[in-house]
Amino acid sequence: PSAAIVITEQPVSVAVPVGHSFSLRCRAEGRTALRYQWFCQRQSVCQQIPGATEQDLPITAHQSQLYTCRVSDLHRNCVFSDWVKVEVHQCVARGLPPQLWQGEPVIVLNPTEQRLEVGRPLQLCCAAMGMPAPSYQWYRNGNLLEHQKKKRLWVAQAQLSDSGTYLCCASNSRGQHWSSAVDVLVGEQSQPMPAGLQVASQPGTLHTSKVALLVGNNRYRHHPNLLAPVRDVFELRLLLEQLRFQVVSLLD
Repeated sequence: PSAAIVITEQPVSVAVPVGHSFSLRCRAEGRTALRYQWFCQRQSVCQQIPGATEQDLPITAHQSQLYTCRVSDLHRNCVFSDWVKVEVHQCVARGLPPQLWQGEPVIVLNPTEQRLEVGRPLQLCCAAMGMPAPSYQWYRNGNLLEHQKKKRLWVAQAQLSDSGTYLCCASNSRGQHWSSAVDVLVGEQSQPMPAGLQVASQPGTLHTSKVALLVGNNRYRHHPNLLAPVRDVFELRLLLEQLRFQVVSLLD
């Protein structure tokens, strides 16, 4: 029976710069000696990797592919590991020598500012390197967006309430990295908006002489990234809007 073999360490997906060398790992236990064989899949074609019969599979990243490992014993029982993705990024963030990279998340694609009309699709994209591959979490005005946990934030039909300042956090077991904060303006007709500004759009807040400027510094040169300033700016903005201030929020 296949239960005669138990995989004790599954390989993990990674997102790496082109040319990066590393190894995928698979470990298993069985009642007899075990044999390993790695397979790769690209563009729906799965093939055995010649000579890849060790627990560790050395890879020099050139193209994005899927990998799995087959583990078999002397009684012809076999199990397959999880499929994992090796995602290869052709462009690497400037100022990051690959030899100093230890697998912590590094943003390589930031979202861009969006202006769109009500009912149009909203899409923001973020991508990061990481070993293991990072997980993603999107925020709007400092608020976690519960169902936006992928590289691509997608709203099929944007509403006025989708306006705001968005940013994405990429994280893995080695740390986290925040994307740039970008503004999204959803309206009946797209209006010009100064870069980096997010103006309150609630009724009664734009035609007032009371204006508040909020600045939340989230990323520091010599200090770990913080989330609290983003959340604090958002909460203070809500309070000031209740006092009928026009609020302009800046991040970083």
